[in-house]
Amino acid sequence: MKKYLRFMTAAVLTFALVGMFALAGCSSNTAEESSSAESANTEEPATAPADAIELQLFAANSLSEAMDAVQALYTESHPEVTFADTQYEASGTLNEMLAAGSYADVLITASKGTMDTAVEEGYVDEGTRFDMFTNDLVIVAGENSDISEVTLDDVASGQYTVAVGDDNVPAGNYAKQALSTVGCWVDEEGTTGKDSDGKGGTFDGTPLAGLVTEGSSVGNVCSYANSGDVDLAFVYTSDVYRFGGVKIVGTVPSDSHKSIVYPAAVCANSENAEAAAAFLDWCTTDEEALKIWQEWGFELA
Repeated sequence: MKKYLRFMTAAVLTFALVGMFALAGCSSNTAEESSSAESANTEEPATAPADAIELQLFAANSLSEAMDAVQALYTESHPEVTFADTQYEASGTLNEMLAAGSYADVLITASKGTMDTAVEEGYVDEGTRFDMFTNDLVIVAGENSDISEVTLDDVASGQYTVAVGDDNVPAGNYAKQALSTVGCWVDEEGTTGKDSDGKGGTFDGTPLAGLVTEGSSVGNVCSYANSGDVDLAFVYTSDVYRFGGVKIVGTVPSDSHKSIVYPAAVCANSENAEAAAAFLDWCTTDEEALKIWQEWGFELA
């Protein structure tokens, strides 16, 4: 009997010790697992996500359709970059918006003159400025118009009503420069063609007196021809692709006006200057982007 009790006591002690070691092992494993989990939670990911960037663009009206397509393409390969509601306005109006304190990362105008103003007023970083695109000035009529072909001299005959952009619209400036060479627009300084800035003059006293409608954008100018409000309108080649409803009936001689160039620059107060410059570079080097510009009538400068 005593032997039996000693055996039972030894057995109980053995089981107790085994249990203690097992609990200690579990506790140690749990602590190690917890420590490992905490360590894993505090470790940085192998590749940290790039900071999101939103770019605000100010661009000439005529770029709207092409630029929207290019921006969509850019975000596919650069998901960290998005675009705010891009402002498409006449180039002069864009400068007025910047003068009033509006924020932008990029400015693209439709004339060197408006970019010159942006540089002089400190709206853009001059060191980032470059000529981005070129365009052509054409004469259009509504798609259903009986007019099939006209020249600048035909316009000067006074047989047609005409639409051009106002002083804030570069296409209008170029049109007035061209019309001055055939005596249909008078520069207040007496200059003509390339020597004129196409602003501040008059149609009074010319064959087009009372026959001209001025629009606040090339879109408006196109619509006047499309609707039949005027017989002819002066717009860019790209506008024909962009708006439709009109047909080209003549091309304005390139030597009758200043070269049509679209300069671009990063804005002086941009908070995303590096990203803005990278986007502009991509716009002029990426093969798919270049196809889009060409489809809408733009050529690299």
